[in-house]
Formats: sequence, structure tokens, C-alpha cells
Amino acid sequence: MKANRLWLVFVFSLIFLLVACSNEGEDASSEGASKKTNPEAVVQGGELIIEVLSEAVELDPHGSNDVPSSNVQRNIFETLVVRNFETGDIEPLLAQSWEYVDELTLQLKLREGVKFHDGTDFNAEAVKINLDRLLDPAIASPRLSNFEPIKEVVVVDEYTVQIKTEQPYGPLLFALTHPGGNIISPAVIAEDYKRMESGGEARAYVNENPIGTGFLKLDKWTSGQEIRLVKNTEYWGEQVAYDLAVFKTVPESQTRAADLEAGYAHIIDPVQPTEVPLVEGFAQVIKQPSVSISYVGFNTEKAPYDNVKVRQAIAKALDREAIIQGVYDGFGVAAFGPLSPMVWGHTEDITKQDTNIEEAKKLLEEAGLKEGFKTAIWTNDNPQRQQIAVILQETLKQLNIEVSIEVLEWGAYLEKTSKNEHDMFILGWAPSTGDADGALYPLFHSSDIGNNNRTRFNNSELDKLLEAGRVETDDATRMGIYKEAQEIITTQAPAAFVHHQAYLTGYANNISGFSVDATGIYQIQKVKITQ
Repeated sequence: MKANRLWLVFVFSLIFLLVACSNEGEDASSEGASKKTNPEAVVQGGELIIEVLSEAVELDPHGSNDVPSSNVQRNIFETLVVRNFETGDIEPLLAQSWEYVDELTLQLKLREGVKFHDGTDFNAEAVKINLDRLLDPAIASPRLSNFEPIKEVVVVDEYTVQIKTEQPYGPLLFALTHPGGNIISPAVIAEDYKRMESGGEARAYVNENPIGTGFLKLDKWTSGQEIRLVKNTEYWGEQVAYDLAVFKTVPESQTRAADLEAGYAHIIDPVQPTEVPLVEGFAQVIKQPSVSISYVGFNTEKAPYDNVKVRQAIAKALDREAIIQGVYDGFGVAAFGPLSPMVWGHTEDITKQDTNIEEAKKLLEEAGLKEGFKTAIWTNDNPQRQQIAVILQETLKQLNIEVSIEVLEWGAYLEKTSKNEHDMFILGWAPSTGDADGALYPLFHSSDIGNNNRTRFNNSELDKLLEAGRVETDDATRMGIYKEAQEIITTQAPAAFVHHQAYLTGYANNISGFSVDATGIYQIQKVKITQ
């Protein structure tokens, strides 16, 4: 490990030396002088540069269900309510207050005087149009599962709306904090439907014209390069201090780090675990514990992964602590079940997935596969996932399992793993609601096969438990339900759980007001840049 770090230091030093030399005599020198002159002067206007590993897949919030997309969307759009992950409370945003009229009806009073970027008024009708669209099968929203229990949305008056469910739905307020609950301009939705009627693709128009009520609005999206968001000068709340936020796609971690040191980027994500000590030499690194889970998923509809003993064997072979230390440099927490300790419903009182290579060999023999088999594991352009794939490839040789590794681009990876083509894959899940329902239902309920349920796991007993957890309103009873659900998931092993990530995000010393929440979403509204 020390040798690797020394090599990284050498590589970074060379990169940074070249960057510094190339800037001699240019604006960088005068910028440095201005910092010395008045280091605390807040810059008004200008660009906030955020360099990221993966580009957003879609800007329609009823569309793709990935963190890179949500990180852009959350600045353009707003939800009715938000979750404070520090307190666990639900807080107002576009809705100012709410109450349950009865166990099936949630009534919300909306904020008045809010307008969408296109000048359209935000009101109860806009909320109804959005939720109706989200539930529309023709839209095929991958974010539907959190909102499926909604039966009807009723406009009471211009700024009062009721959301009615078929049965009591305990996590409803938590679901409304999900990025899928972002509110889109009704005018844009109307045009999207109009184009669909003429043979156009669902969500395509909203993706190209993402109009919300947020503090930033889309300026330009240059595919594969950057997404530029401009300040919404008509925003109803606190205005941002900068004029533009630019999300640049920079796949190379060394380039991101070098740009942060040179002042070409203000925020970089992610910082690779091995780079943290180096980046901390010239910038700040957030190490945010998360609600996320990373996992190795199995296609349970395809042999040999339709055999539970094969899945259990690989889960037993997975050396989580070695991965935490060797891949993540100790950042994050080993996962022995599907729920992060930060997610409501987590319990330690279940059969945990642990590491035992001898038991793994015995299980594979019991499955009739002592001689092993050939298989493939898919991953995306995430370096840690690629390293996990290599470690698993080496580990499974002990079980006579020959593994080939295929790396796919992020958008293609999500599309292909939603279909029935893969063997094994490595992915993560960050339940934005912070509740067991949002963590387990999309990943493991049979109704979400082909969408978020990429393991294609179909277990009727688990389905019943996940459905019961949704309608139960007593916390103690719900906790018992989710304990049973977690027991089925860990022992039936549709996935081998790896770890709960710590989000490592770098930001420049002249940045204040920046944070990352427990779902990996950047909080940039209050960011200020000093000279």
C-alpha cells in the first residue's frame, strides 16, 4: 500500500508540475496575487466548476434513477418536501405544511408566488399533473415504485392538494422527498405528451427542456463534456452567489485532482480513496457516511445463479474487509446485509453474510458444481468497482470459477443490466428516502424486475413482506416486517453485499457552504467562492 501511495504521489507531482509550468505568465499568477490581497472577499458571479466521473443519463426527473442525474436535477427542480438527514425530519420546500385528513389522505398546503423557469405558475394543478404523469404507464418511469401506492391526486383549491392512497402508506412523505417527486412545468409536460401522440419518445422533450422551480436552470448540455446551469434570477428563495454551475465530465481521477489543485475546478467527485492524503495537501475532502449499499448482483433467472447455493457460495467467498482496506483504503463500512446503519429499518439481528471460503467450497459442491464453471461479471467505469471485479475474479479461482470482466459506459451499463443479458454485475443503491421501503422494494420486489430489480429476484414471501411494510403505520410492527425481509434477502442471496460507501468529495480551500448529503447529492445552493 505504501509503495502504491508513493507511486501516486510521484504521478500527481509530475502532473501538477506540468500544470503549474503551463500556467506561468497566465491568469493563474494574477489570481494567486488577488487571493493574497483579499482572501476573504466573496466572488459575486462567475462559474462554479464541478468535475465528475460520470455524466447525467437524463434530466427528466421522472426518468433515470441514478445519482449523477439526480445531482444535476436537484438544482433545476424541487420536491414538495425534503428530508434532513442530520435530524431525520421531513422539512418544507414547495409544500409549506401538511396533515393527514385520514389514514389514506395526505393534504398539503403549497407555497404561493412560486413560478417555473418558463413563467408558469406553481400550484396544486401542477402537482397533480406531475404525480399523474409519474404514475402513467406510458411514461415508464424507473422511479415509479416509490409512488405506486398513490391512487388519486385531488386539487382542493389553488394552493391545496390531497394525495390519496389505496391503503395506508407509511413512507409517503419520505417518498415525496425522492428525486422522482421533483415538480416539472406543466407546460413542458403538455408538450412532451403532444410529441408522444405524434410518435415521439416518452420523456424526450422534458429531458431536452428540464423546466423546474429550482435556483438554477439549464443553459446548455454538451453531451459527453459538460452541463451548464445558469442562475435563476427569479427564484423564490435564496439566490446563489455565482452565475453558472458547470458539471464537467472528467473520467480520469488524476486529471480531476490536478484541476482542483490548479484552480480549474472548485469541486471534484469522486476523490479516489488512495488520493485522499494527497488531495488534502492542497484542498478539503468531505468523507460523508451514506445510506448507500454496494453489491455484487446475480441474475437469479439464469443458471447457475438460479441455484441459491451458488449465490450463497459467492457471497461467502467475498472478502469484504479486504475490499474495504485494499480498494477503499478503510473508507466506508463492510456490509453484511442490504441496509446501511443510516437507513430506518436496519437491524443487526439477522443472519449476516460473512466470509468463509471453506464453507463457500462446500456450498458449491452441494450445488453439484465442485469443478466450477465459467461466468462473466459486468461493471461500469467506476475504478473501485473494477478493482472489486478483479479481486472477485481472483478469489473465485479458489472455487474453480473462471470469471471474465466486462466494463461498460455508465448509460449503457444501466440499460443492459435492466435486461436479462448479464450473469453477475457490480452496482450500488442509495435510497433517497432513507427508509427501508425505498431501499428494499425497488431492488427486490418482483414488480420491479426489468427496472431497478436487476437481480430479477422473485420471491413471493418477500413480496408479501415488502407490501406489508408499505401499509403498516406502526413503527415497531414495521421494524419486525423489515427484519424478516432482510433475513430472506441475506440468506437467499440475490446479491452479495459489499460495503456502505463513504462519499469522498474534494473541494477547494476558497469554497464555503458546500456539503454532500447521505445519498451522495451535492448541496451547492449556499456555496460561496472567495478570492
